[in-house]
Amino acid sequence: MQRAESAPKPQSFDRVLSSMCTPPHPDAREAAERFLATNPGDPATYAGVAELEERAIELLGEIASLAEPHGYVASGGTEANIQAVRAARNLTAGDVNVVAPESAHFSFRKAAELLGVELRLVPTVDGRADLAALEAAIDAETALVVAVAGTTEYGRVDPIPEIAALAEERDVRMHVDAAWGGFYLPFADREWSFADARIDTMTIDPHKLGRAAVPAGGFLAREQRTLDALAVETPYLESRSQISLTGTRSGAGVASTVAACEALWPDGYREEYERARANAEWLAEECAARGLDVVEPELPIVAADVPEVSFDALREAGWRISRTGAGELRVVCMPHVTRGVLERFLADLDRYVTGS
Repeated sequence: MQRAESAPKPQSFDRVLSSMCTPPHPDAREAAERFLATNPGDPATYAGVAELEERAIELLGEIASLAEPHGYVASGGTEANIQAVRAARNLTAGDVNVVAPESAHFSFRKAAELLGVELRLVPTVDGRADLAALEAAIDAETALVVAVAGTTEYGRVDPIPEIAALAEERDVRMHVDAAWGGFYLPFADREWSFADARIDTMTIDPHKLGRAAVPAGGFLAREQRTLDALAVETPYLESRSQISLTGTRSGAGVASTVAACEALWPDGYREEYERARANAEWLAEECAARGLDVVEPELPIVAADVPEVSFDALREAGWRISRTGAGELRVVCMPHVTRGVLERFLADLDRYVTGS
């Protein structure tokens, strides 16, 4: 086969403002390359990467304040959220439903469709779950209540201890989706972790703010019985059962998770959070000074009302930006989104929005 004269190049991140992925830490990149051909989906055969996965779950448990964590490195937040719903369904007799705020990630819609469960989405107040609405939606067939620790649109954190108390009172399992926020929340003075509430399962993604290589999601459980509820027999493998949703998995994701966490936890993540928070607050203030309506950031995501024609012009200028469900321009202050990047973005914002 003839090689193309100009081989495709990876995405440049210098104008990417909408993504929750970011270039991996150098140690994570190197570790991923070393373990590209390994499959933690068959731990008996690939014992080395299986040991690394135990270390990865230990580190993720430390970040999420779970002293004896159970879980595995998934393909991402979607798989981990589906697994939370699947475990709850398998541990509950009869037809079941899942109750979640309308701010929950769209992966829960996928989970409901795939698993044949009813998804009940309830309203939010200022982007956070409405406790009264959640309580009203729970009934005898509810298997799982979902809370979000860092919503994908606005970075909001649900009142997790209160939701967990409600779930415990109604004898319902509790899942926290901290796919994006989990690596910043230890430094953000919020109640979100296993130490803050009676949480059964959590999604926390190393390939987002954790700076691991893609794909690397995290599924954590408080008890082993959650994983037992996911296990299926695997008669032709050396390993006799498997808990993951996918079969073959990425050893690269496992190894890069360990490398990134060991390089950055806790001080490196703290520094990145503080820098991102400062950038988000600065960008929000600059947008407000230009007369734009801005949603006050809780975690480092900025949403601002921008006219559609201006939004389209910014896209045509090369900025990778997205809209919230309500239509605001959305900027995610990931590690690659530096103050210099935001200054260049504001210059174009002035050109296409304010006309200055």
